[in-house]
Amino acid sequence: MFLRHRSAALVGCMLLLAPFAARSARGPSTPEERKQALDIIQRWEADPLNPSLTQEREWVLNWIIQIPDVHVTVCVFFDKLPKGDKKDAANIVLAQMFSQAAFVLQNPDRKDNRLAESMAGVEGALTVYEAQLKTNAKDRQPFLDDLIQKRDAGALPQWVKERAVAACHP
Repeated sequence: MFLRHRSAALVGCMLLLAPFAARSARGPSTPEERKQALDIIQRWEADPLNPSLTQEREWVLNWIIQIPDVHVTVCVFFDKLPKGDKKDAANIVLAQMFSQAAFVLQNPDRKDNRLAESMAGVEGALTVYEAQLKTNAKDRQPFLDDLIQKRDAGALPQWVKERAVAACHP
């Protein structure tokens, strides 16, 4: 449990400090780094509670913050997640960021499409949520279950659009 709270604190601190990170301290990402980041993101999304991926996950997070050529705009879509002992909520927010970064890396021609980027982030977060449920089905979140129903009914893009316009990028 301590490690999960530590992870939540780490993600929170990094998100707060991201705008202040010295992006100019290093050059742009390399093709090898982009490939490595995508590989780690895919493995982590498939098994987000795997402790053996902790260092790699932290590398990706630091890399996203430090590189000057890949920008991710993280909107607050998951503010309705419970606080406190719901230890896996931090993974949901991290999944959003990672999935958005993967979208930007895989779609350089759409790097300025914030709505598509946000959609990728929400879909990635739901993927991670579903992977977490395979490990612990008791950690159900009604808010996320509702989003999965919206996704399955084809209504998720409209929800993301409405939330994005209201919260981040009109």
